[in-house]
Amino acid sequence: MYRKNKKFHVAVDCIIFGFDRQELKLLCIKRDFEPEKGRWSLMGGFLKESEDIDQAAERVLYQLTGLEHIYLEQLQAYGKRERDPAGRVISIAYYALIDSVRFDKQISRTYDASWFSLDHLPDLVFDHRVMVDKAIRRLQRRCRTQPIGFELLPEKFTLPQLQLLYEEIFGRAFDKRNFRKKILAMGILNKLEEKDKEGSRKGAYLYQFDKDKYDAMMNNGFNFEI
Repeated sequence: MYRKNKKFHVAVDCIIFGFDRQELKLLCIKRDFEPEKGRWSLMGGFLKESEDIDQAAERVLYQLTGLEHIYLEQLQAYGKRERDPAGRVISIAYYALIDSVRFDKQISRTYDASWFSLDHLPDLVFDHRVMVDKAIRRLQRRCRTQPIGFELLPEKFTLPQLQLLYEEIFGRAFDKRNFRKKILAMGILNKLEEKDKEGSRKGAYLYQFDKDKYDAMMNNGFNFEI
C-alpha cells in the first residue's frame, strides 16, 4: 500500500514575531535560491528523516535566531497542490515569539534576514502572507486567554512597555488606568526597586513576571478583555 503512493516533500515554515520595545515585527529572509530567488520569505526547511516536526521547527528557529527554549506553537498545514512551483511541498507552519533584542544578529546577516513592521510587510513568496495573517489572528486569540505576550519582552520591563506591546498585538489603544488595573490584578508581576530612566528623568518602575504564577496561568488560562 505504501509503495503505491508517491512521496511528497514535507517542510516547516516559521513565523517569527519580535518586539523591539516600539513595534511588533516579523523576521524575514531574502531567498538565495530558486524558485523566487531574491524575494522575501519566511525561514523554513525540509523535515529530516531523523527528526519529528517539532524538532525541525526548533532547528530552523535556532539556525536563524541562535535562541533555544522559546515559545513555539504549531499553526496549520498548508498543502495546496501548486503552492510551490518547484514541486509538491506540504508545509507545517509554526509561529514563535522572541525578544528581538536578544537574537543573534550575526546569524541573521548570514541568512540576509531583516525585521519588518507588521504594517509594512514586504511581498512574501508563495502562501507565506496567508500564514502570517493566520498567525497574527492566533496570537491575538491566545493573548486573550494566556499571558504569552510576556514571551516578547525582556526579563525586566516597564508597564508602559507592556501596554505598548499589547496595543501592537491587538492593533488598538488601551486606557492606561484600565490596562494597569487588569494586568496587576493577574498577580503574576513582581515590582522591582529599579527604574528605567530612558524615557524620563523620573523613570518608570521595572517589573518581572513570577514564573510559577505565569506557568499556572498558562495552564489554567484567564480572560484578558479591556
